[in-house]
This record gives sequence, structure tokens and C-alpha cells, in this order.
Amino acid sequence: MHIAVQDAPFDFGMEAEEFARARAVSGAIVTFTGIVRDVDGGLRAMEIEHYPGMTEAALTEIADQAVTRWSLEDALVIHRHGRLAVGEMIMMVATAARHRKDAFEAAEFLMDYLKSRAPFWKREITQDGAEWVAARDEDEDALTRW
Repeated sequence: MHIAVQDAPFDFGMEAEEFARARAVSGAIVTFTGIVRDVDGGLRAMEIEHYPGMTEAALTEIADQAVTRWSLEDALVIHRHGRLAVGEMIMMVATAARHRKDAFEAAEFLMDYLKSRAPFWKREITQDGAEWVAARDEDEDALTRW
């Protein structure tokens, strides 16, 4: 299992290839990458803050839960912090399991957790200023299925 919280960009292709290369018994590998998007046309950047140590511990705990619950062979979580421009990758999740259902469900579980409960604070920078991103009801609702 690999957990990384970093300010530097990551190479999705290289990360996915390295993750997949060492899988001996997995029949399925699922990857997902979150990207900074500009929904209304005014976003300049997103700033993501976190508490070092606390964030890594929280991500490790939830990844451990996913590995156990879905009998994963492995899991990968990369999440960036700092100032990110529109179009930059924010995060990546990869899961490896014997069967695709487990790999998909575990990846969705991790993504839902990262979106709503992981200890990151996001601020959107627009042409009009900066504003903290509030929790969304639909993100919280997504957790209820787990």
C-alpha cells in the first residue's frame, strides 16, 4: 500500500504502470484521477491545505479499511496540496483485487472518503477573490452507501 500527500505533480501513467506491474494474483486494477475543473469559467486556481502527519495517518487508516473490506491485493492513494491550476491532477486512487467488483467498489469507497472526509481544506481562487469550499450534501450522501 502506498499513501502520498505531496505538493509536486505526479505522473499518472508511470504511477499506474508501476502499480500494475507487481500484481501477481489480481484480475482487476481500477484507477481514478481527480482534476481541478472550472465549472463556471472563473476559476483561476485551487489551494489545498492539510496538516502533515494527521492527513497521512487518516488516509492510511481508510486505505487499510478498503484493503481489508474488499480483500485488495494493494491500494494506492496520492493527493496533492498547495496551489493547483485548472486542469492539474489533484489526486489518484488505484486498487488491485482478484475481481473487478471489489476493485471498483474499493476505489469508489476511497474516492468518496477523499471527497468528503479526508482532512483537506480547499479554497477556490477566482477573478473576484478567494472562497473556502463548503461541504456538499451529495458528497456526504455518497458515504451512506458504505
